[in-house]
Amino acid sequence: MNISTLFRLRENLNLDRKTLAFLRWIAILGQLSALYLVFFYLKIEIPIIITQLVILIGIITNIYLQFGIKSILIKDIYAGIFLLYDLTQLTILLYLTGGIYNPFSILLIVPAIVSSTFLSMGTTIVLGLISIFFLFCLTKFHYPLPGIHDQSITFPTLYVVGYFIAIVIGLIFLCYFGIRFSGESKRRSEAVNKLQQVIAKEYELESLGGQAAAAAHSLGTPLATISVVASELKKEMGQDENYKKDIDLLISQTKRCGDILKLISKKQIKEDTFFSKTSIENLLNEIIDNFKETSSKKILLNLDKDKNKFDIQRSPELIYGLRNFIGNAIKFSKSTVEIRVKSDPKNLEVLINDDGPGFPKDIKEIIGEPYIKSKSDEVFSNSGTGLGTFLGKTFLERKSANLFFFKDTKLGGACVQIIWDVQNLKLNV
Repeated sequence: MNISTLFRLRENLNLDRKTLAFLRWIAILGQLSALYLVFFYLKIEIPIIITQLVILIGIITNIYLQFGIKSILIKDIYAGIFLLYDLTQLTILLYLTGGIYNPFSILLIVPAIVSSTFLSMGTTIVLGLISIFFLFCLTKFHYPLPGIHDQSITFPTLYVVGYFIAIVIGLIFLCYFGIRFSGESKRRSEAVNKLQQVIAKEYELESLGGQAAAAAHSLGTPLATISVVASELKKEMGQDENYKKDIDLLISQTKRCGDILKLISKKQIKEDTFFSKTSIENLLNEIIDNFKETSSKKILLNLDKDKNKFDIQRSPELIYGLRNFIGNAIKFSKSTVEIRVKSDPKNLEVLINDDGPGFPKDIKEIIGEPYIKSKSDEVFSNSGTGLGTFLGKTFLERKSANLFFFKDTKLGGACVQIIWDVQNLKLNV
């Protein structure tokens, strides 16, 4: 893992300035509250002037962060510097008030946890290591704990070591959780954005026919007007050899434009009927025919158990989802892909089978998640990031489908089972 990957330099990672400033104000108010409660209410002697000075510097830095920095987002390295200062400030306060014996020493893990959620792994590791170093120093070097050490009360060494280890374990656990949670959230967000882009493109392509028909209808009136005006000009100037050829050309080209628009309109009316309703058999045949043009592998469509034939509404989600899984089967198969359709009055089932290596064991349980990659030698050369499978699965599930992935007993490869409730399919697709 190189530096650019560790610190995610290419991702332009940022932290919202208002979020960071708000978190720091909470920390500062908490420090002041604890300080004044101990000093004025509990009457316990602490180095009040020095601690107030340390907190005052923190207030100044936060005022600068909130009002002096104009950028809405703070880059990873600068946000890390602010968090490092907060860690150092808290360490100084703890050093002055009992070190690791101070109950508030647990708060030393906060900057690293914030970093694990919002910033890069590299920044989090640096802050985590510095936090552990500061914790270790606070176990050895610190002022006495006010109210406790003054009375010659000491904690057993075993207890202090256990407390130190507990804080370190908590730091590592929470930072790991933050890194995994933020990473998975980011990948999921990117995948959903990709999904939206794909479906928007599909709808855009689907609407081109309608847009052409609308254009034909809208252009019909001005073309008719041009034709009428040209005909009148021919009556008045048709005997003039200087204009006759131009006027005849204008009339002929206007008529040609009209004929083209009529063809577009008629074609769209015909396509509307075709695209609005279709059967699962026709839809699968259409997809298969497209793949046969680019692949030499055998693609079979088995309809022996398709007992309940009915029309469904075409949709980009349905087409993209089926096309994606059929395309994957062709890509990973050795020579044969079989698509079986089963239907009855209650369910419609499509099984996409191939004679390839099947689903690798290392990703079998997480198929459908975005940005996954198998390490299996059998599929490594063809495997992608899992984004296509995620998109196809999500699109089909949006259309009330249930998907299952397992090994095909007939061809020996992978099997994708897609099941719809017939009533839901008729309503939602």
